[in-house]
Amino acid sequence: MPIDLRIHDDAAAMGRAAAAHGAAAIREAIDARGSATVIVATGASQFEVLAALIEEDVEWSRVTGFHLDEYVGLPESHPASFRRYLRERFVSKAPLSAFHYVDGEADPDAECDRLGGLITAETVDAAFIGIGENAHVAFNDPPADFETDRPYLVVDLDEACRRQQLGEGWFETLGDVPKRAISMSPRQILKSRTIVCSVPDGRKAAALAASLEGPVTPDVPASILQTHADTTVFCDRAAASKLAGA
Repeated sequence: MPIDLRIHDDAAAMGRAAAAHGAAAIREAIDARGSATVIVATGASQFEVLAALIEEDVEWSRVTGFHLDEYVGLPESHPASFRRYLRERFVSKAPLSAFHYVDGEADPDAECDRLGGLITAETVDAAFIGIGENAHVAFNDPPADFETDRPYLVVDLDEACRRQQLGEGWFETLGDVPKRAISMSPRQILKSRTIVCSVPDGRKAAALAASLEGPVTPDVPASILQTHADTTVFCDRAAASKLAGA
């Protein structure tokens, strides 16, 4: 299915547009059934998106949130903790009905079971996600598991993914970057009614082009978004620089 691609002049404009699009889906769900459920990602790609999203006119008290992924064994006090990121940048500023964090310090398999039981009871209205430099979606590095129906998985992080986290300044050395994470599975992400994918920065240009214009393959995890009925990709001009159709 064709992905709706929207190219913006810079990351700030991209973030505002992505937030507005996702907020519209949230409001539509609230109007239809009185509540909404969202998935929220972290990382550098979401800085502008979340900053704009909390300014949108949304009845957050009617919204339940789910966390996309987290490192195994990393305490919330660590600067790279995604729980910390979401508390500081989103949850503390948007009074949600509930927010379900991925606890990276819990037993990983038990945590996957806990979160899986919670999310399978929900209709996910909007998923705010990004694409990694290696085309990962959530923490599903290549080759991603496109077959499992488990909502959350324990995954191994490849070196390209770990180097991205180092390069973005989250860790001091590559050895500090955890080698495992708990991640929402590709098929669970695809169960979201609307997917809002934000991809800023030229360092992701090759991954974006492969994801949108190449074949659907586990070797390019984000290519699975091509199979979704309502995915919109928001990017800046740097990220779009290698797209043939841009």
